[in-house]
Formats: sequence, structure tokens, C-alpha cells
Amino acid sequence: MKYSSRLLFAAVISLSFLSLPTVAATPDIKPAHLSVEESADVSRIETYLNEMKSISADFLQIDDGGGMMRGTIAIQRPGKMRVNYDAPSKDFIIADGTAVHIWNDDLQQQTNVDQGSSLAEFILRDPIKLNGDITVTKFQRFPAKMELTLVQANDAGAGQLTLVFEDHPLKLRQWKVLDAQGRTTGVNLENMREGIAFPAKLFYFVPPNFGTSTKSAAP
Repeated sequence: MKYSSRLLFAAVISLSFLSLPTVAATPDIKPAHLSVEESADVSRIETYLNEMKSISADFLQIDDGGGMMRGTIAIQRPGKMRVNYDAPSKDFIIADGTAVHIWNDDLQQQTNVDQGSSLAEFILRDPIKLNGDITVTKFQRFPAKMELTLVQANDAGAGQLTLVFEDHPLKLRQWKVLDAQGRTTGVNLENMREGIAFPAKLFYFVPPNFGTSTKSAAP
């Protein structure tokens, strides 16, 4: 079964790179009421995210229907990201600091999205702030993990992103995106490595048929 790269785009780009699906608009955004201890945990998460300058990981995406797909993701803050799907898919996604470029190999088609127009900007920006234009609407602590739900403060209908962290030590393990139909897509990170020195060309968008009928979007 083949999956559209837009499904992963919704899940991944919401984290950093990458536009969130629109959910039914709500009249108000209600910030979470945090205890002193919970506020300290949120501050610790913010510090951790800002110290996470570059990561490489395998991922497993699972949708509500049980569909699964695997691939790899590379993030270099500020602004850069690359998502590759495992074979037989040839789809990929690149954020180059200005735009998110999505290649759909089935359609032989490129789609470009302004990187700053969605929550994609959240994970790729420097510094990351869990306030201001981002509102924490829910925080939950469990024995070995924490979950943090975010929305865009200026747009109640722009989508909902939940980040899942394991604790001791603190590490990002998963994110979940709520879509317009109330379905959740989860992305689990595996074999995450930090402090990676990526070659600059990794974040240049070059379509597979570059040199024939399609021009490269790379600088």
C-alpha cells in the first residue's frame, strides 16, 4: 500500500519542518494551568530543545488506520531538515531555511510551502520558545515520560501538536498531529543521534529528474 508524502508532511513538518492540517476552529485558546513543578518541567524541555542543534534518526509513522511507513530524518537548526522514505517509496521532503519542498514521485511533482507559515517553524527556529506565538494547552507527566501539547497562539484552528519525551535523561521520542477529521498521526523516533555534522548539500532540493524536464529548486 502506498502512502502520500503529505501524510508524513503533516506529522513531521508540524514539528519543525514541516502546513499543519486545519482543525475545527475554536473561539479561544486556553493555556494549560501549570503547577510550579510543571512549569519547571516545561522550562527544562525548552532548554533541551534549544540545545538540540542537529539530530539524525530513523522514524516509524503510524496512522489511525494502522498504516505504517518508515524512513529517516535529519534536522539542523536553524532552519534545515530532510525526510527520506524507505524503499520502495522515492518521496522526500526538504526544508532549506526558507521553504519546505515536497517531492511526490508517483506524480513526478514538486510542491513548495513557505516554511514560516506553519508550525514547521517551531522546531527549526532558534531560539525555540514555548510561549509568545506558541501556547502550551496541555501538559502531562507520567512515571517515565512527559507529553506537551502546543497550538499557534494567533490561530486556534491551525492544528495541534503533541511532543512526547522520555525522562531521565530527557529525550524527544515522538510527536502526534491532530488533523481536520480528528485523526491522529504519530511519528516515533528511533536510533536518534545528536551533534551530527551534515554536508550542506543534504538540505538542497534537487528533484530526481533534474537535468531533464524539471529545474532544481536548490540555490
